[in-house]
Amino acid sequence: MPHTIHVHTNNLGKPGNYFTALETMKCVEDLADEKKPAIHITHCQFSAFKGDDWTTLESGAEEIARYVNSHSHVTMDMGQIIFTDTTTMTADGPFQYDLYGLTGNKWVNHDVETETSAGIVPFHYRRKSYVHAVQWSIGLELALLIEDPWKIFMTTDHPNGGPFTAYPKIIAWLMSRKARDATLRRINQRSRSRSLLPSIDRELSFYEIAVMTRAGQAKALGLQNKGHLAVGADADIAIYDVNLKTTDPSREYRTVRKAFKKAAYTIKDGKTVAKNGEIVKHADGATMWLDVHVSEPAKITDDMKKRFREYWTVEYENYSVGEDYLKVSRPIGVKASV
Repeated sequence: MPHTIHVHTNNLGKPGNYFTALETMKCVEDLADEKKPAIHITHCQFSAFKGDDWTTLESGAEEIARYVNSHSHVTMDMGQIIFTDTTTMTADGPFQYDLYGLTGNKWVNHDVETETSAGIVPFHYRRKSYVHAVQWSIGLELALLIEDPWKIFMTTDHPNGGPFTAYPKIIAWLMSRKARDATLRRINQRSRSRSLLPSIDRELSFYEIAVMTRAGQAKALGLQNKGHLAVGADADIAIYDVNLKTTDPSREYRTVRKAFKKAAYTIKDGKTVAKNGEIVKHADGATMWLDVHVSEPAKITDDMKKRFREYWTVEYENYSVGEDYLKVSRPIGVKASV
């Protein structure tokens, strides 16, 4: 694979799970490679809980950030929560059942073939909830305490932590202590007293935001033509109406938040497809897929076809997807090795 394995750690969403996350990162230290990290921890906020139960919940972000700062084999993304209505949607069926039990909201669960199960539960993150406020703080703490922006990426684990349309809010929080303080004053008082944010002075630059929202992801995914503006890169560019030379994001965080809500121009493959949030041209997106080169072609046996019939609702003959199904095919060549 051109990218490293993305790991959804065990004990996700449970108090005390920061220890599991640390042990997961430690167990692949010997796989460190100069070319790319060995592991990516997904939506780490949900895996950075200290405490024995929900009443003693607190942040494990400091311990995780200390480890990541001293090791080069790990990347992760925030999994920032937003105080809003959202929908949790994940293949972690037991976790979804736990949320159903906690909230009493409607719950839908479904087994997908023989591979996984998926659950959906409507959810509302509340400022005055102690647990939710701690979670809000943890995501930002991770992003601000991890020193290298190439190691942590901005996400909400859409839609589980909140909609990706809230990214401008997160950018403002990361770039402005004043913006963080404004939200801190409105959250649960007990969680506010335990938050690490009041002790963190760091405010990210526009450059660091570009890395955490674009360049870092492209590099981690092994996408050679994405995440930069060098010759040969795909001309996929978002232009925002904000003057980097005259705007102080620390003080003018509302200006920054407004600018990132709506791109002045969105350019796809060198063509302007949207202007001031209005679509002006349709563009077909490419489907990227791995063209894996192996020393010997895989052999499909009769036994394998039999197992398709026995365990799946999909027939073997209907399983493969040919290039003729793709409007724009973008193969990524990979040479397999052991």
